[in-house]
Amino acid sequence: MYDDASFYTFMPSAAPQEDRQSTPKHKRRQSLLKQPNEDPQANERTLDVIGEASTDTRHNAAPPKATLTRRAQSYSDFHDAAKAVLDTENSLEREKGNGGYQNIKDDLEFMNWYDDLENDLLDASHEQYTDYQNQLDLYSSHLDSLLSDTTNTLDLLTSLSDSFKSVEAQTTTFQKQCEGLTQEQKRLTQLADEITQNLKYYSFLEPVTRRLNAPGAGSLVRSQEFSSMLARLDECLEYMAAHPKHREASTYRARYRLLMTRGLTLIRVNFVNGLKDISSDVMKRIAERQLNDTTMSALLYAKFRLGATELKEVAQEIRKRSIRAPGAEAGAESEYVGLMNELYANYSAIRGKLIIPWITKKIRDVAAAPSTSKELVPFARNSISYMKEMCSYEYDLWREWFEGEDGLYDFLESACEPLYDELRPRIIHENEILKLCELCTLLQTRYMHDQDDEEPLAANELDFSVLIQPALEDAQTRLVFRTQAILRDEIERYKPKPDVLDYPACNRKVSLSGTKIQRSSTSGRKPSNAEPTTPMPKTPIIVEGGESLDGQWGFDTQAAFQGWYPTLKKAIWLLSRIYRLVNSTVFDDLAHQIVHQTTLSLHHASTLIATNRTPVDGHLFLIKHLLILKQQIVAFDIEYVVTPDINIDFSGVTNTFYELRERGGFFDPRNLWKRMGGNLLPKVVENMLDAKVELDGRLRGVITDFTAGSADRITNPINETMTAKKGFDPLKAVNHVKASAEKEVPLLRKKLDEYLNDRRTKETLVSAVQDLVTQRYEAFYEGQMREKSGEAGSRRASKKGKGREDEVWDVDMFEEWAGGVFLVGKVLGREDDEDDGFSDGGSGTASF
Repeated sequence: MYDDASFYTFMPSAAPQEDRQSTPKHKRRQSLLKQPNEDPQANERTLDVIGEASTDTRHNAAPPKATLTRRAQSYSDFHDAAKAVLDTENSLEREKGNGGYQNIKDDLEFMNWYDDLENDLLDASHEQYTDYQNQLDLYSSHLDSLLSDTTNTLDLLTSLSDSFKSVEAQTTTFQKQCEGLTQEQKRLTQLADEITQNLKYYSFLEPVTRRLNAPGAGSLVRSQEFSSMLARLDECLEYMAAHPKHREASTYRARYRLLMTRGLTLIRVNFVNGLKDISSDVMKRIAERQLNDTTMSALLYAKFRLGATELKEVAQEIRKRSIRAPGAEAGAESEYVGLMNELYANYSAIRGKLIIPWITKKIRDVAAAPSTSKELVPFARNSISYMKEMCSYEYDLWREWFEGEDGLYDFLESACEPLYDELRPRIIHENEILKLCELCTLLQTRYMHDQDDEEPLAANELDFSVLIQPALEDAQTRLVFRTQAILRDEIERYKPKPDVLDYPACNRKVSLSGTKIQRSSTSGRKPSNAEPTTPMPKTPIIVEGGESLDGQWGFDTQAAFQGWYPTLKKAIWLLSRIYRLVNSTVFDDLAHQIVHQTTLSLHHASTLIATNRTPVDGHLFLIKHLLILKQQIVAFDIEYVVTPDINIDFSGVTNTFYELRERGGFFDPRNLWKRMGGNLLPKVVENMLDAKVELDGRLRGVITDFTAGSADRITNPINETMTAKKGFDPLKAVNHVKASAEKEVPLLRKKLDEYLNDRRTKETLVSAVQDLVTQRYEAFYEGQMREKSGEAGSRRASKKGKGREDEVWDVDMFEEWAGGVFLVGKVLGREDDEDDGFSDGGSGTASF
């Protein structure tokens, strides 16, 4: 910053301002604190140099030589240097004066010399002041120089400050520009990287096209490099699908899909060729010599397991691309699914050529065996067990070739075709329903998987129920057909013989041949005077083939069934046979049909019995059998859903034509058009059928008819027809009613004993007759009281005590008397009444 020549020389006269400004700026030196210490001799040498320079300046008019003096380290050094310079100048002048005295030649020189000497003396007398003045001048010059330098320095610092601010602004601007350039560089770099990254999905097309279309590309299928290439193709396809707006993205995507198809086709060809090689080797060995079962099994399975692992990995490349990813475009994998299905089809075809002939031979051997040649169930048991074993082997082998079970059960079903071909004709030609039921039971219990089972099948376990389902459906279809045939032939079209309708004689025959009802002597119950009839089981019966129900239910089932009407017996037998052997919906439909047709058959039989015998026999026959039917069908869990029975009614059409013919205008289109929307079109009529509702309705109806008929025979003297006649005697009519009741009640109980054995049922019916008789007497009594309400001679009987014989009893009196005649719940003793809950005059109709 500062010039050494102008600031550190310490000459008496300062250099001109122009020289200082023109001199070049020096570099900043090291600070005083950091300068090394110097010895005093160096200072003396410096002073000598300064003196010599001053001497040379005095003697020579020329400017002094440029010297490079040492910079003063302190103020004392500066003072000593300045004093030395002044002393040197004084000594030089003295020498000059002495020299001038010796050279004086004339007066003029003397005068000059004298003047000079006078001046020197004067100066010598003022030497101390002069020296001080010179010092002050030197100090002033130095201070002026310092002030000038300081001013220049301040100006320079101001300029530097302005420069610094300008530099700072420029630096800030430059920094911002640099940051912008840096960001732009990063953006361009990232863009370049992205372009490079994106271009690799486009640049991969040419090399992969060359590789897949090159001769011998199929030899690379089983290498890891081929799998990596397919993975790159997947990435390219995903990229093209994710960026459909890129230029030519659709074109590249289509070409990549073609290449992927090409690669997977190479895999399919390689897989099929490998299968064919294994199959050819096995078939060649089989054709060379006859093999036993053990050798055949080892050859068929061990040979196929050798190359399964490698080919499975190859096939997995197709399978994982045939599975649709979540959110993927629909139909994108259909082509790959087709390739995978071709693998399944080729495997099934090649494998089927080896095992199906062997399976057919084994099935035929089973069919030709003496124990199974004519019997359906043994043949089904042996052949299905063999097929289950074979399917298990094939299942395990399939799992070694493929992942998953897609196409597996189709292959196994084709392998089971020999079984279906042999079993289906036997099922179709089987007419015995027992064998069909046994076959269904065998298939359901041993081979079918229960849907309600809490333990599902394991992940790698064969579901044989899928394969045996066709055979079960065939058996169930045949069973339903035979059930419908029996329903049609033996229930719906059943024509009873006279001996079958010989009631109540049939009941007495069954009583004599059946087991006798014995009562314990310690029970205290009085034995009934009626003969024991057909025992009625209180528990519903489900007949199982080959089982004896006597020990199961605790009564003589043969006697029970012998007392039943044949159609009822056949209906219960059918229901018990097909129960849980067919689909629940099908069973419900069949059960409705069976119950409906059985109800119609029983009603028809009761009509015939009423015609041949008495209406009471017909009613009791129908009551007995409807009660049995209602009790038995409880065990079958029939869903009583009302189903529509749809019929087409053409009566409106015929009536319309008859009307047009009678009125004329038969061929007039206008008349036809007027009636087109009315009666001309046939109507669809839906008759809602419910077997349970029908059964309950018929049971209520026959009980109503029975109680009404029994009450009519007792209350006939007091009915409306008799009371309306002239000369009607109420007292005589009441006496006839009492006499009829005393006569008919024992006969009624005897009839009930001939048909029914359940005491509650009999007492309920007797109670219903008693209630109806009491109601009719009450109506008769109220009518008589209304007629005689104005007569003075009319009297009312007391409600308490014994009624008089010469007067008409009131209702309470008659009801009390009727309870003593009908004896509801008291016939067998008080204990029975208490046990069963019957009371005097209690009604049991609610149970019906």
